[in-house]
Amino acid sequence: MEQRRRISWREPWSWFAFMVALDIVWSGASAQIRYSISEEVPEETIVGNIAKDLGLDKRALKERKYRIVTGSTEPLFQVNHNDGVLFVKRKIDREEVCDRSSPCLINLKTVLENPLEIHYVAVEVLDINDHNPIFLEKEKRLEISESALPGARFQLQAARDPDVGQFSIQQYKLSMNDYFRLEDRGDGDRIPILVVKKSLDREAAGSHSLVLTALDGGKPPKSGSMNILINVLDVNDNAPVFTEDVYSVMLDENIPVGTTVIQVNATDLDDGLNGEVIYSFSNSVNKNMLNLFDLHTLTGGIIVKGSIDYEDKDIYVVEIEASDKGPVPLTTEKSVMIKIVDINDNAPEIEVTSFSSSIPEDSRPGTTVALISVNDLDSGLNGKVICSVDENVPFMLTPSTKDKMYSLVTKSPLDREKQSQYDLRVSAKDAGQPPLSSEKTISVVVSDVNDNSPEFSLSPYTFYVTEGNDPGVSVFSVKASDRDENDSALISYHILRDGSKDNKITSFLNINSESGEILALKSFDFETLKTFQFQVVATDCGTPSLSGNVTVNVFILDQNDNAPVILYPVSSNGSAEGVEEIPRNVNAGHLVTKVRAYDADIGYNGWLLFSLQEVTDHSLFGLDRYTGQIRTLRSFTETDEAEHKLVILVKDNGNVSLSSTATVIVRVVEPKEAFAASDVKSSAKDDEENNVTLYLMITLGSVSLLFVISIIVLIAMQCSKSTTDYTSKYLQETNYDGTLCHSIQYRSGDKRYMLVGPRMSIGSTIVPGSNANTLVLPDRRGTSEEVRHTESIVSLFFTVEYENGFHIQNNFRKF
Repeated sequence: MEQRRRISWREPWSWFAFMVALDIVWSGASAQIRYSISEEVPEETIVGNIAKDLGLDKRALKERKYRIVTGSTEPLFQVNHNDGVLFVKRKIDREEVCDRSSPCLINLKTVLENPLEIHYVAVEVLDINDHNPIFLEKEKRLEISESALPGARFQLQAARDPDVGQFSIQQYKLSMNDYFRLEDRGDGDRIPILVVKKSLDREAAGSHSLVLTALDGGKPPKSGSMNILINVLDVNDNAPVFTEDVYSVMLDENIPVGTTVIQVNATDLDDGLNGEVIYSFSNSVNKNMLNLFDLHTLTGGIIVKGSIDYEDKDIYVVEIEASDKGPVPLTTEKSVMIKIVDINDNAPEIEVTSFSSSIPEDSRPGTTVALISVNDLDSGLNGKVICSVDENVPFMLTPSTKDKMYSLVTKSPLDREKQSQYDLRVSAKDAGQPPLSSEKTISVVVSDVNDNSPEFSLSPYTFYVTEGNDPGVSVFSVKASDRDENDSALISYHILRDGSKDNKITSFLNINSESGEILALKSFDFETLKTFQFQVVATDCGTPSLSGNVTVNVFILDQNDNAPVILYPVSSNGSAEGVEEIPRNVNAGHLVTKVRAYDADIGYNGWLLFSLQEVTDHSLFGLDRYTGQIRTLRSFTETDEAEHKLVILVKDNGNVSLSSTATVIVRVVEPKEAFAASDVKSSAKDDEENNVTLYLMITLGSVSLLFVISIIVLIAMQCSKSTTDYTSKYLQETNYDGTLCHSIQYRSGDKRYMLVGPRMSIGSTIVPGSNANTLVLPDRRGTSEEVRHTESIVSLFFTVEYENGFHIQNNFRKF
């Protein structure tokens, strides 16, 4: 450390200069020395050699603990114990240590011990020009009235410079201008004063911008500046002036309240309140005008306040005043001319003077419904009115002989069932530009008259009733509707009974007069009655009443309610028992006998099957399940019994099948006995067969002729339908399950049919024809709805049977 300090003492480039003034005053054990040093010198700069200046022995400094007595703050200076040199410990700022005091002295007290000696050292810190002049404000705003006289003075705030002496502020300068100059008050601190040198005019220049500069005495001098913004205060020396010489405006009548009519504008060259303009009506404006117009005090807009009507007044002259807000307001007046323009502001008024709210639907064209008058308060074309009604209604307006009067009349027949009420829109339009119109809706109700007969929902009705129905229970119903209303729409039903033979069945029917429910008073039997028809009449309660009728076709559906009846064998007491004798020498396949049976039901319910329920020897006899023929299965032997009992079960094919049994006793006899018995039977059979054959031939010829005629008629009917697609296809039933003898399908128009019948075989039993042998099949080409209504029924059935068992059967039906 000491070596470094010594080097610093001897540095030839030391930039500071100091003077040492030694004033040694010996007074007992104390002495005082004074040094000078510039501020801001670097640390460890040498101030002076205290030991040398005081004549102290350098070797005793350390032993006697030579030091500087300091307080709690960090000292600015320090003494080297080895050589007694006083140096700067930290950088010194004169303005911080002494502020603006001059001179700036720092007093140090040094102490030596053994013996105690106190020496005082004073160090003067010399100022350097290290600060610029500073104004506390960057910008100063002044307000000077334009009425200020030349020579008026305004003191400005002085700048501040921490430096002292010649380095403090020495002068102020003002930027060049025509209206102000600067004076400097030099007593003590320099204070700048702004002086008016020329009269101000705010209207010519409302503000002035100046720059004030402060300079210190350094070389070169340092400076600081402040902007001065001077606002020239106004004096109310100008009256408001309107921007237009003449104000005139056209105003439509009935313009909405709040509409601005016109906006006047006046300007004032003054500033502030002296230049703010407010508007008001002149005292000469009358009260009625004040009720129609309002004036916006700030914008000068004239606003509609009341209803403007050209018919009341066509022109208004409004006096307007414009005033400023100066202490002594200045005022200017101006007239505003408002001309009212007449417009088409009254819409026509429609009034119904006479009105019939309801009119019968059978009213003739030209019937008056209402009298209508129209009125328009406008005049000329604006008051000319044209009246009309909607075109798509059966009503029209006819002008009356009296002006602005019209009659509302019917122009075409009415139909309540199509439309029961009309909301007529009557329009009235004047001839103004643009035209005004008004509308009025008149509701006309069309009252009903009984002009519609009841109509049934279907015609004809076709019902299918299962035989064996419960008496007194509803079997079907009919429904009719009437498009009229009230009593004219109330319908009662009854069955037409004319007393004819064909209509006797109606005596067993009853109908509910209100609901149309039809009750059967007895059970139907398919075997007795297969179909019948009657008529139902529906009558309304209008005056006069109207009625409508419908034909009802009823088909009785068969049920399996009849068990098979054994026709052969039948004993003398009526039981189904018989005895057959056959020679013992017959071969296998010999026809023993044939069991004949009959079932009054039809279709599957009447299709009979035969089976052996009981037999003494199953290997000897066999039974054909379809024909009922009993044949031998083998030849007789000596060991076979002479009498055999066969019990045959005959049952139908109904869902719940019914059955009967027949007992055949077969006696095996010697050939001679059998031959004698067969001669007797053969003679009786020949006579019987000849008669039967004649009857069958006559029947076959008649039925065949009728069948051919029916086919011709059917073809003619189909050909007459030119628009109906007619195709006839006969297809072998592919799904034959072996239970039906034949099944033929064919198509006619949009319907498909299937003909079915019992198996035709040798010796088959006579089975009556049935409607169920023809089945209606759903059309797979496009429709799935079952055809329920019968167009025509042609049923032909014949059976021819010979002794040899040859059997012909035909059954044809068309739906």
